[in-house]
Amino acid sequence: MAVNLDVITAKAEHLLKRLISIPSLSREEDFTADLLFDHLKENGNEPKRLKNNVYAFSKDFDSDKPTVLLNSHHDTVKPAKGWTKDPFSATIENDRIYGLGSNDAGASLVCLLYTFAYLNEQSRDYNLIFAATAEEEISGKNGIELLLPELGKIDLGIVGEPTQMNLAVAEKGLMVLDVETLGESGHAAREEGENAIYKALKDIQWFRTFRFPKSSDLLGEVKMTVTQIQSGTQHNVVPDSCKFVVDVRTVETYSNQETLKIIKENVTSPVEARSTRLNSSGVELEHPIVKKGVELGMKTYGSPTLSDQALMAFKTIKIGPGDSARSHTADEYILKAEIRGGMEKYLMLLEGLKI
Repeated sequence: MAVNLDVITAKAEHLLKRLISIPSLSREEDFTADLLFDHLKENGNEPKRLKNNVYAFSKDFDSDKPTVLLNSHHDTVKPAKGWTKDPFSATIENDRIYGLGSNDAGASLVCLLYTFAYLNEQSRDYNLIFAATAEEEISGKNGIELLLPELGKIDLGIVGEPTQMNLAVAEKGLMVLDVETLGESGHAAREEGENAIYKALKDIQWFRTFRFPKSSDLLGEVKMTVTQIQSGTQHNVVPDSCKFVVDVRTVETYSNQETLKIIKENVTSPVEARSTRLNSSGVELEHPIVKKGVELGMKTYGSPTLSDQALMAFKTIKIGPGDSARSHTADEYILKAEIRGGMEKYLMLLEGLKI
C-alpha cells in the first residue's frame, strides 16, 4: 500500500471537524451536502446531487465491470441531554475528537471518501461509487432509497457505520406494528361492556411468548416487543378500544412480509404495519470481501442495529471506525487512532479485491 497514511488521515480528520461544525439533523442536511459536493469537486471529481444525497462515480466507469458502492450518511440525531461540550464544535482532547456525528457516522464517511479518492487513481477490477446520503437516522425516503435508482447495478455495498472495523455480515430488519383491540364501553361500576384492555392482553401475551420456528445463526430469533399502550378515557368507563405498538426486529430467515403474515394469522386484533421496507440484510461468509476481511483479522458478527443496509437489495457488509455503543450519546467522540485504522483497513480490504 503506497499511500501515506499520516497525510491522508490528517485530511480525513480536517474534513470531519468541518462536518461536525455544521448542524445536519435528518432532513436538514443542506449545508453538509454543500460541503461534501464542493469538496469532491475541488479534488477533481464530478459530483452529483439528488436532494441532500451527494455522490460520485470513479473515473473510466466501465459497465462491464462489477460495481462497489462506498456509502455512509451525513445526517445526525438531535443532541442527547447531558452534553458537556458543544456538540457542533470539534473539541480535541488527547486522542479524542468530540462532536455530534463524530462516531456515527462522520468518521466512516470521511474514511470512505478518502478511500474512494485514493482508489480512484489506482488500477482496479471494479468500478467505485461514493455516496454520502441523507435521512439515515430516520430511515427516510429521501436518502439512499431515493438515490439507488440513479446508481445503476451495484454488486457490493460497503456501508460505513461504527463497528470497530469488524464485519457486520448480517443485520436485523425492522417493522413497527399498530394493533387495535375493540371492545364495548360501559359503566365500570356495573357488569357492562366488554373491556378492550382485557381482550388485548391475550394478544400482548402472544407477542411476548411466541417463538418463530426458524432462527438465524448470526442474528438469533425474530424479536417482538410491545413498546406503547393507549386505552381508556376516564376511571369509571370500561374502555372500548386498546391500541398498542409492537417493535419487531426481523432476521434473514423470514422476509418482513412473511413475518407479518404469521403475526396476522395468530393474533385476534387487526394489525397494520407502518412499513415492510426495512428488511434484514447481509452477505454469505464465503463472499470474497468477507474472506479477505477474515484473513486481515476482522471478526464477523450479526448486527442488531438498523442501517441503510435494510434498503439495499444487493450484497452488503457494514464496517467502519468507532464503536456503536457511543452512537446517540452525550459527548460522542471518535479516536484519532480509529480514523487512521479505519483508513488503513478500508484500503487493505478493497485493494486488489476480486468480486
